[in-house]
Amino acid sequence: MLSSFKHLFLTALLWLLPLSLGQASALEVPVWSGPASGPKAQEGRRIIFIASDLKNGGAAAVSEGFLSAGRMLKWNITIRDGQGSRAKIQKALNEAIQAGSDGIVLGGFDAADFRAEIKKAQSAHIKIVGWHSAPRPGSSSLMFSNVTTDPLTVAEKAARLVCEGSEKSGVVIFTDNDFSIARAKTLHMKKYIDDHKNCNVLEIMDVQISKAEHLMPGAVARLNERFGKKWTHSLAINDIYFDHINFPLKNIGRKDLINVSAGDGSATALHRIKSGLSQQVATIAEPLKAQGWQVADELNRAFAGSGESGYTTEPLVITQEVLKNLKDGNLDSKLNYKEAYSKIWYP
Repeated sequence: MLSSFKHLFLTALLWLLPLSLGQASALEVPVWSGPASGPKAQEGRRIIFIASDLKNGGAAAVSEGFLSAGRMLKWNITIRDGQGSRAKIQKALNEAIQAGSDGIVLGGFDAADFRAEIKKAQSAHIKIVGWHSAPRPGSSSLMFSNVTTDPLTVAEKAARLVCEGSEKSGVVIFTDNDFSIARAKTLHMKKYIDDHKNCNVLEIMDVQISKAEHLMPGAVARLNERFGKKWTHSLAINDIYFDHINFPLKNIGRKDLINVSAGDGSATALHRIKSGLSQQVATIAEPLKAQGWQVADELNRAFAGSGESGYTTEPLVITQEVLKNLKDGNLDSKLNYKEAYSKIWYP
């Protein structure tokens, strides 16, 4: 067990993390600090990975990483897209149970919202591992393990950028109250901002992630009409909100707004931050594909009757300067997670 550690997946960067948006430093070669031991590969398992919504860049990247790991483990994996619909996720869970799956991955939706289905799966001896499926990493009564960074750390790093990066900030927080991890991030960002005299929360706006494309233009127009220039910064619990904010801001002539995301470091977000053509200047990123491999490792441990690894990755502040020092723009590329996990599974 590694439960006594708060591991860093990019150790060299942690002490260089910026306190303001203008102080980002270059990434150095990271040292793998994840699991170094565990059970051998439990081959031939049938797994259903149920994504909350594959339009969500985080869930999509984790599913890609999980598929890659599953190929090494010789697993039969089916990916199901919940499309942001509770009914579709519920149907996928029931079908996975009826099919006699060995394992189910909860890809970005709250386990607590599907307690009855998960309990039924557990009664059928199906192993459950989640990604972003609870407010905290680790095991629970509903999951063998939940893979995520600490959402409160993510929230604080994002709020710090906004509050310490300007003399006076009027902040709107975009969130999705359907998710406990989003609620936890939002409350912590608000608390951090409330503790700073130069920073003020104007509004917490609940916008469903699955409907962000359609809802953001109207939300932006209403916020601008209400707050005008008092609105200086936006925080969001996921990059997807800023996928759909640039054109609405352009339409109302608000090129002055600064946007920072408290997760997850999607490929689309990294591209626009690096280009400098977007008003999103930072994201608090997670090593998404590496987390997909971690999900596979936790599931492999469950199949083997072992305990969870206890490994938790540390979130990173990613700005344009940081990305320019990454040759391929891939946050996971310098990590040796594939080699590390393959040595555990096939010693």
